[in-house]
Amino acid sequence: MSVFKYLGVALLVLAIFSPASAEDFGKANRLVCSVTKAFECEPDSGCEETSAKEINLPQFIKVDIKKKHITGIRPGGRTSETRIQSVQHMDEKLILQGAEDGRKGVRDGVGWTVAVMEDTGEMVLTASGDMVGFVAFGACMVPDK
Repeated sequence: MSVFKYLGVALLVLAIFSPASAEDFGKANRLVCSVTKAFECEPDSGCEETSAKEINLPQFIKVDIKKKHITGIRPGGRTSETRIQSVQHMDEKLILQGAEDGRKGVRDGVGWTVAVMEDTGEMVLTASGDMVGFVAFGACMVPDK
């Protein structure tokens, strides 16, 4: 489905990343996250495992926490971006939230949340719209400066 194409995410060129400690995730200004598993859920059919590509979500996500901005290249090659509307640290998790209206004149807006565990870098991304929800799991790293 196209709901994730409105979330800003980045397909990254291979880079060298440093392992991050719990302290790094809690204080990081930037993160690079990778999606490893994705699910699409509907009320009548339940949840079905899918791929990031099938729901138009890039496998890699680039997050600028300080600027509250996410940018990226979707599987089709088009660059997209979104604003982070809320940044919170709670129970050793970094919680990022936002909403996207999608295409003008189409009822495809979603609310989304990204939760990053500050001790491991593990990530859960959720998005919900008109009677559909998406859950993606992955992990994040703090990029080298």
